[in-house]
Amino acid sequence: MSRLRSAVQKGKRAALENTEVIKSSNKKKSKPAIKEEEPSETEPSSSYHFFHDPTDILLFRSHLLQWYDQNKRELPWRTLAMTEPDVNIRTYGVWVSEIMLQQTQVATVIDYYNRWMKRWPTVEKLAAATLEEVNQMWAGLGYYSRGRRLHESAQKVVSELDGQMPKTTAELLKQLAGVGRYTAGAISSIALGQVTGAVDGNVIRVLCRVRAIGADSTSPAVTDALWKIADTLVDPDRPGDFNQAMMELGARVCTPKSPLCDQCPVQTHCHAFRKIYKSIAVSTVCSHSLTVAPGSCDLCLSEDWDRQLGVQNYPRKPVKKAPRVEQTLTCIVERQRAGEEKEYLLTQRPSKGLLAGMWELPSMLLEADVSENKYKGLICDMMQKLLEKSLHANSVQFVGEVVHIFSHIHQTYIVFSVRVSDWSEEEQEQKTCWLTKSALKEAAVSTGVKKIMKLYESSNKVDSKEKKTKPNPEKRSNKIKKSKGAVTNEGPKQLCLSKFFSTSKAAAKS
Repeated sequence: MSRLRSAVQKGKRAALENTEVIKSSNKKKSKPAIKEEEPSETEPSSSYHFFHDPTDILLFRSHLLQWYDQNKRELPWRTLAMTEPDVNIRTYGVWVSEIMLQQTQVATVIDYYNRWMKRWPTVEKLAAATLEEVNQMWAGLGYYSRGRRLHESAQKVVSELDGQMPKTTAELLKQLAGVGRYTAGAISSIALGQVTGAVDGNVIRVLCRVRAIGADSTSPAVTDALWKIADTLVDPDRPGDFNQAMMELGARVCTPKSPLCDQCPVQTHCHAFRKIYKSIAVSTVCSHSLTVAPGSCDLCLSEDWDRQLGVQNYPRKPVKKAPRVEQTLTCIVERQRAGEEKEYLLTQRPSKGLLAGMWELPSMLLEADVSENKYKGLICDMMQKLLEKSLHANSVQFVGEVVHIFSHIHQTYIVFSVRVSDWSEEEQEQKTCWLTKSALKEAAVSTGVKKIMKLYESSNKVDSKEKKTKPNPEKRSNKIKKSKGAVTNEGPKQLCLSKFFSTSKAAAKS
């Protein structure tokens, strides 16, 4: 028995010596010294995922803000927040930027933001604009309901709040449409200096890695934990800068793929990085996972650690729901009077729902049991309702197909065209207008419409070069899956595109 005990003790000493050798070799490779943060036996299992030591919190703030001061991007809304003395204009400007930045990249937003603020530098100016002008300015930015909500909220601020932007996080949430918990926190901390966290997609990723939170990032438990951590960490002296620094870190260093851990200013606080380091050094896992029973912690990884992913194990996201597949029949209707520029027919979408209030080419959502040999007949029926004019199916020509991806819809536009030589001068029940090609480029139309017109122009160029006849459309399935929620073209009357309209009687009445 004594020999066995002696052998075990020798084995332990050898393992300790090997560990020290590995650690020593890693130090020679300039690996950072990492302080262990093990949960005590008296702490709840999830305490591992939170900050408790005031010194660590102060160091985290200091390291992050020092990095931000040296590396932050110069962005127009940041400049406004730092230099604008008028708190109302400052709050308005930050609000506009945050709405534009929702699900849109910074590089895309910059030009839109500059044009917007030049045209509507105050909430009063925006409130006085028409929805048509707002949609026109927003065209191409996507998620068009954001622009409409900005406009509606600006009118509310002017009419109900005496032109004064809300001054607290709670009031921002209550008074402004489209402002959620994150947006309210960002505006109030950046523009008003309020001490509150702000958790967006970038911050979720940073905090999940820093605190090794691997559960579904959309779950209530994880959401609550992330906001608690954010509120704990935010610097009371520089809350706006701190929140922007967290976003900047997630956007530029702690990226979804290929994160730059060697450039991270808070690396020594990062449990995910520590887990990789320990895995390399001693081929083990984090002590928290050894002390907590599987499934007992709402914040831990529910799946096995993937060594190849490294810090990208965090956060684990739920599988995205497949987008709804829709097919829309679209017709480009062209007319031209002698000596005048060609014009194209547009109709207005409903005031609510997808692309609310936007202008589009005459379209209808295809449903089940519609075969392709019925497409031209459907277009003729649609034109009869719009123009009160009978068309022959042979006058309708196939142009091609355009695929456009919305956040939740995979849309395929099946595009046809028709030229009309005369049209009804009677006022139509439905909101319509005729726009020239140049006016169409500046009108409040979606990216999908622009793609369709680009396809049409390219097909005309082929014809003009007298190339061979365009190939027939690929053979399509005789049956099309039924799509839910068919889109209609009816909607309440909106302020018109008068400066773009034709001077014709029909155009004036439309």
